[in-house]
Parts: sequence; C-alpha cells; structure tokens
Amino acid sequence: MSTTDATDSPPVTVREVRVWELPVRIVHWVIFFCVVVLSVTGFYIGRPFLLTGSDPAFVMGWVRSVHMLAAWTMIAAVVARIIWAFTGNQWSRWDQFIPRDRERRHGGREALKYYLFLRRDPPGEIGHNPLAGLTYTVLYTMFVLQIILGLALHGLDEPGGVVSSLTGWVFSLGSIPAVRLIHHLIMWLTWGFVVHHVYSAVLVDSAERTGIISSIFTGRKIISEDRP
Repeated sequence: MSTTDATDSPPVTVREVRVWELPVRIVHWVIFFCVVVLSVTGFYIGRPFLLTGSDPAFVMGWVRSVHMLAAWTMIAAVVARIIWAFTGNQWSRWDQFIPRDRERRHGGREALKYYLFLRRDPPGEIGHNPLAGLTYTVLYTMFVLQIILGLALHGLDEPGGVVSSLTGWVFSLGSIPAVRLIHHLIMWLTWGFVVHHVYSAVLVDSAERTGIISSIFTGRKIISEDRP
C-alpha cells in the first residue's frame, strides 16, 4: 500500500508487520488487569476502607481471596512472558530487553535524547527501542521481587506450609513491617511505570504514526518499506 501527502511528494510505501504475537498481547493485558486488582485489594488489606457491616472478617477474607487469585494469575503470566523471551519472535526475545551489543546501547542513548526532547525524531525501531526494553527488564525484576515478597507475607498465614518454607528466608533480610513497606512501594513504582508507559507510547505513536497504540490489540505495526 502507499500514501501520498498534499504536497505531491513521492508516495510512501508501507507494509504491515506482525510484531507482537498473541501470547505477548495476552500476557500484557493479563498483567495490567492483575495489577489493577492487586492494587485495589492490596490497598484494602493494608487499610480497610469499606463499611463492612456486622461481619468485617467475611469481607476481608473475600478480598484476600481475590488478591491471591490475582497474584497466582500474575505469577503465571510473568512466567509465561519469561519463557516467551526465549521462544518468541525477534521482537519478543530476551536480547530486546538487555542492550548487549554496541548498536543497542547507542540506540538507548538516542532514545533517551528523544524522551528528554534533545532529539526531534524517535530512533527507528520496529519493536521496543533499547531504552524501553531496558525499562521492561527493570519492571520484570520488580515483578519477581514483588511476587517473592507477596508470597512471603502470604506464608505467614500458614507457618510451616509450602509457601512459608520456600519464602520464609525473606524475613531474615528484613522485618515483617519492612517487607510490607517494600511490597507497598513496588506497587506505586509499578503505577509510575504505567503512567510513563502510556505517555511514551502516545508520544512515539504521534511522531512515528506506526500504530503503536493499536498494535497491542492487533499485534501489527505499519512500517515504511525503507525500514529494515
């Protein structure tokens, strides 16, 4: 397909590329909805804010059950995405998240210049730019830490159980209040990432017009034929 602007410049030939595979898109949205549910229920567990009537224990138990269901769902999604980093297509693989070569490191510096408004156009990338990929590495590291801390706190309900046995070592590194505080802070850091993620996606999409926003639904981006 081709497009022509109003100044009769030569037509620009573009192609659709399936960048984000279905498992990547599913994991993306599962994690997002899990973060929403975990944040709301976790905040309630830490500081109940509903009128619970004559049976507050029932409400708290229900909220904790929803929280754990969302937690196990998120664990499955995070594990699935890590596996896909070794089995997916070229834009989903682990080397898109760790700038292991000079070209990716250079691209990360150029992306940073763009986000700081020191460069007019974003560096051309079909998948994640190197800086965004590195940001996802930090995010998933936070997810893994959050999961470990959350399971450790859950294990307190059943001392000597399987979860407690696997994660009890956490409390040798910090007190229960400290673990709860870090667990809470990671939630806010995650929401900080969400805000940045939406902002940067809209910013780059408005500049590149490659369909970044729609691609998380369709998996496809519109790429100029002169792009590699």
